[in-house]
Amino acid sequence: MKKCLLIRVFAATPVVAQDRVYAPDATRACLADDADDATKQVCIGQSAQRCMSGNMGGDSTYGMGGCLSAELEYWDAAFVATCKQVPTEAKHNDAEMAEIGASAPNQANALRDMQHARITFRDATGDDEYSQWGGGTCGYPAIAACLMHKTSEHTLYLEQSRLGG
Repeated sequence: MKKCLLIRVFAATPVVAQDRVYAPDATRACLADDADDATKQVCIGQSAQRCMSGNMGGDSTYGMGGCLSAELEYWDAAFVATCKQVPTEAKHNDAEMAEIGASAPNQANALRDMQHARITFRDATGDDEYSQWGGGTCGYPAIAACLMHKTSEHTLYLEQSRLGG
């Protein structure tokens, strides 16, 4: 990742005063394919890559950070939508387990604890990634890419493990 970012920084064109154009189409199209979960991981960042290559200045540090942040927003929204569905499913499963007298751990509580730990882990991983750049300008796209990957990976994990999908 660092080598890729450094290559892009050295090949950067001047940033011009124009709005960045980001569309999640490439990521959505990739995810829509009937692919297995391993293939879905390949979809992460596809729209950000298209944004970086399709916008004047998209290959600058500022442009990369903006495109990666835009895809992070896409994955944040997907994560929130998934999180609205998952607790309902967990509570339903807990009720079924209680009904049959199972001694299974409470899914809703485990899910809540995992989500809290995930946020801590995601943020700490982002801080670690940023620290490796010494506070330099490459830190902004590096942390955006890191947070995008951690958020998208967890979203895909929840969809598969909790929603079957």
